[in-house]
Amino acid sequence: MHYRDQFKNRLNQLKSENRYRSFVELERHVGRHPYATWNSPAGPQDVVIWCSNDYLGMGQHPAVIDAMQSAIVHSGSGAGGTRNISGTSTAIVELEKALAALHHKSRALVLTSGYVANEASISALAGLLDDVVIFSDEMNHASIISGIRYVRCEKVIFRHNDCVHLETLLQAQPLDRPKIIIFESVYSMDGDTSPIAEIADLAQKYNALTYLDEVHAVGMYGEQGGGVAQMRGVADRIDVIQGTLGKAFGVVGGYIAADDVICDAVRSFGSGFIFTTALPPALAYGALASVQYLQSSTIERDRQKQQAETLKQKLRRANLPILEGDTHIVPVMVNDADNCTRICQFLLNEHQIYVQPINYPTVPKGTERLRLTPGPFHSDRMIDDLVDALQSAFSHVEAETSQQTG
Repeated sequence: MHYRDQFKNRLNQLKSENRYRSFVELERHVGRHPYATWNSPAGPQDVVIWCSNDYLGMGQHPAVIDAMQSAIVHSGSGAGGTRNISGTSTAIVELEKALAALHHKSRALVLTSGYVANEASISALAGLLDDVVIFSDEMNHASIISGIRYVRCEKVIFRHNDCVHLETLLQAQPLDRPKIIIFESVYSMDGDTSPIAEIADLAQKYNALTYLDEVHAVGMYGEQGGGVAQMRGVADRIDVIQGTLGKAFGVVGGYIAADDVICDAVRSFGSGFIFTTALPPALAYGALASVQYLQSSTIERDRQKQQAETLKQKLRRANLPILEGDTHIVPVMVNDADNCTRICQFLLNEHQIYVQPINYPTVPKGTERLRLTPGPFHSDRMIDDLVDALQSAFSHVEAETSQQTG
């Protein structure tokens, strides 16, 4: 068989559909966020990043950097093994205590990424329940879908944020059949939030566990940065809260927070936890410093909300097609894969603004977009420059398209 020919054919198909991912080499610099150096074909250039998941700039915060530097001098670079084989450091134990306290749960479990946290936790918990059925929001992340696939149990998809549809599906199941409702608090491509309290009501009514992905919300919402469930006062009604340390907390890693039994079940049966090298102490101490700092500081969150609203207002005034939502994520709709890529290239080449195109399969075909993530370090001048550049980019691509079709 000509294996490589088949691989090339599939890659060429991606390219022909404008879905091939091109990576832009960037160097971030402490103290300059959201500026970065783009190592372009013409040489290094300063660019402003408008799509980073380091939502609050905690990846450059002195408290985080100091904690990591001290830890690496003291403990070295690696974890030394899996959690079971010499990898359970004091740093990771302290981090888990802090995360449990953040979400007012009795326990937390740290894994190597948010993706792994979902995959390992969902597959472990569902795999321990006989004849379980999972109810999954149709917009759930790929990591959730992967975790469900591992179990090979029955899965039912409910329409996005549609509690009426969810209840209809729940009603069709016996009350005593094991059920898990899996959903997210902030959906990262549309920038909307889920009806957490209403879903918790349904879970209680129909005897289901609730599993809430808060990766785009932890650090960002709630009095202490505990997420949307904390902000709405319903965290105690959620069985499992899953989060990441790699977005608003500015480091890397994932976790779940739940009761002792649930965390112990994932600890004991989750392959992605058992067979993976633990988070190194330096990363765990960096994440711990970030979590503790954001529990008491609201400056970053308040400034971020202010700049997100400023950007939305200016995009509306410029008649640019944004998808309305109640979060820090601002989708600018393009609805064409080729145009989306061309707009991003124009922004980078002509305006030194870096935004990554979001195409299928991350979003459905025909809903391609730019995903903007304004943060506390984006100035008003940067916002004005971005809006002007977007108007220019849309006009440029529209004119090019007209010439090609004319």
